[in-house]
Amino acid sequence: MSSVILTNHKSSDFGRVAVVMGGQSAEREVSLKTGNAVLEALLEMKVDAFKIEPDGNLVERLKIQNVDRVFIALHGPGGEDGTIQGALELAGIPYTGSGVMASAIAMNKAKSKWIWKALNIATPDFQLLSNKEQDDGSWRKTIGYPLAVKPATEGSSIGIHKVRDDQQLTDGIASAREFSNSILVEQWVTGEEYTVTILAGKTLPAIRLNTDNEFFDFDAKYQDSDTKYSCPCGLTEQQEKILAELSLAAFQSLDCSGWGRVDLMRDAKGDFWVLEVNTVPGLTDHSLVPMAAAATGMTYPQLVLEILATSL
Repeated sequence: MSSVILTNHKSSDFGRVAVVMGGQSAEREVSLKTGNAVLEALLEMKVDAFKIEPDGNLVERLKIQNVDRVFIALHGPGGEDGTIQGALELAGIPYTGSGVMASAIAMNKAKSKWIWKALNIATPDFQLLSNKEQDDGSWRKTIGYPLAVKPATEGSSIGIHKVRDDQQLTDGIASAREFSNSILVEQWVTGEEYTVTILAGKTLPAIRLNTDNEFFDFDAKYQDSDTKYSCPCGLTEQQEKILAELSLAAFQSLDCSGWGRVDLMRDAKGDFWVLEVNTVPGLTDHSLVPMAAAATGMTYPQLVLEILATSL
């Protein structure tokens, strides 16, 4: 696993920085927590930064403010799906994180998994359900229960359900459709859950997640105080190397760049499975990326500056 070397940047290198946060997705509150924490860190590092919420006139407002670059702290649709990235590209304003295409693909769990399947990157079997299509249910015999039902285009574990039978499946799909018309039905992997942060083309130490909940859901991520995080994650050096290489391969296969986080499972046989890539993961006090950075000796403000430096 690669070590992270802090870059030697001065606050003046970044010019005027807008931290874009909030938005109207289901992850708005998480985005506001991330954005405000990022802004506080940038100000502590003497960066000329301010916060702003997106609207139809965002680019015009950024130009009026003479913004040199944007720190994207938006989660979910509108922030992680290539929308704001495209607007900033057209305006010629540098920004943190992945580009338009990579953001759009990573935000769509099914499209990500099609690429991984084609490249033989291990990911659980799945079926994409759309309300435009008639589902004959034949896939159920191939994948089998239990299943994970999740919106194809949401993050923060929003709308995800573990289902064990046909009735739970019907209810889970109906619940997930509150967030997306496209639903991913995925083979459930029983085992240990891990997450690996990618920063500037390198991996940070893996974190193993432990929760008393059915899985690492929204409550476990942002609200439960008894969720346990292990870093070091308990793997051997060779196992963690395999995990890091798989994570980087999954990240790069979608053409992601800058920074992000890869979520994975390890089954009873010891095999790793990629679940998804997050191109704008949370940076709150409950978030995983700051924990991984801290394991390398990085403070939170240093981490934020390193992320901002990927926009140079």
